[in-house]
Amino acid sequence: MSAWRRKAYNVAQMRLLASQALPKPVFDFADGGAEDEFTLRRNEVAFSDLSFLPRPLNGVSGVDLSIELFGERLALPFLLGPTGLAGLFWPDGERLTAKAAAKAGTAYCLSHGSVCRLEDLDAPEFGMRWMQVFIYRDRSFTMELIERAKQAKYQALVLTIDNQFLGRRERDLVNGFSIPPRFGLRDMTAMAGKVGWLGRMLPELKNITFGNYVRQGEASDLKTLAGRMASLLDPVMNWADVDAVRKTWKGPLLIKGILHPLDAQEALARGVDGLIVSNHGGRQLDGAVSGIEALPAIVDVVQGRIPVLVDGGVRRGSDIVKAIALGAKACLIGRPHLWGLSVAGEDGVAHVIQTLQDEMIRTMGLLGVESIDGISKELIARR
Repeated sequence: MSAWRRKAYNVAQMRLLASQALPKPVFDFADGGAEDEFTLRRNEVAFSDLSFLPRPLNGVSGVDLSIELFGERLALPFLLGPTGLAGLFWPDGERLTAKAAAKAGTAYCLSHGSVCRLEDLDAPEFGMRWMQVFIYRDRSFTMELIERAKQAKYQALVLTIDNQFLGRRERDLVNGFSIPPRFGLRDMTAMAGKVGWLGRMLPELKNITFGNYVRQGEASDLKTLAGRMASLLDPVMNWADVDAVRKTWKGPLLIKGILHPLDAQEALARGVDGLIVSNHGGRQLDGAVSGIEALPAIVDVVQGRIPVLVDGGVRRGSDIVKAIALGAKACLIGRPHLWGLSVAGEDGVAHVIQTLQDEMIRTMGLLGVESIDGISKELIARR
């Protein structure tokens, strides 16, 4: 057994290994949140406000984690969520992460800000793929990405709505880290001690870009594309834009960034197929409610008419069980799969998935539950 695998007995330990493997500015880029990071911390801590009420005499002969979502059978009730610039943490990061998800029988959502192009995942080996998009000032570019996702046969579209302004991520300011990374003397000094990462990434750094924003005949360097991305964010986006996306995309459409019950109600009226309760991993509005705290009110509004998913702060398989007990169909996992990728590429991502899977099986067995359908709010006590 490899040394890293012996040490990575849970997600927290994988995070520690990632912090040791990555240059501090790169690690903090993924690990950090907005401003005082209150919401970042609350995302994790809020799960500890929920306790289990086990029923061990129910008898459990085996545990089935599979769910049905948008007509597809998934082996697990959690998906790998969108994380920008995964290719900065390990060469070909997005494709390796998608492969790990496919082998585990679950879905992968590609970030709009991926290093690869969305077309680079158009192959059976990448399994079930979702595509993240934003509403841009240039609405035609939003529609262009949607059309490309159609052509590449992505199964679902995730419209992220909490990005109308860039959050202020102060760890990046302290580290002098920016998008695009400047790789100046200070940055290279931080990288020099991370021999493994530097050896893997040095040949790749010149190719790090935002693949989905590259246009033929235009500059494709990271600085130019990052500037273009920032200029495309649009604070005047509104529900009419959701209508336009709904009209264009005929497959499953999910809105990511729902925290208010009235927004959930509006999304239902607009014909959205699923909701992702999310505060962007605490990277946008510091002080926003955590996903697990916002979840019950959203579930009450939806009343089972469409799936409700949740992300933010999931670090244990037991967290996923708690979310399902409060009405979530599934969870999205963000930073943990990036930490696994940073430590051991595809194997690291697979290890994180397996760790969460094993923890879920153990938790459900101890609760006296054999299947996801058996998880309910009657198994939860609030502190």
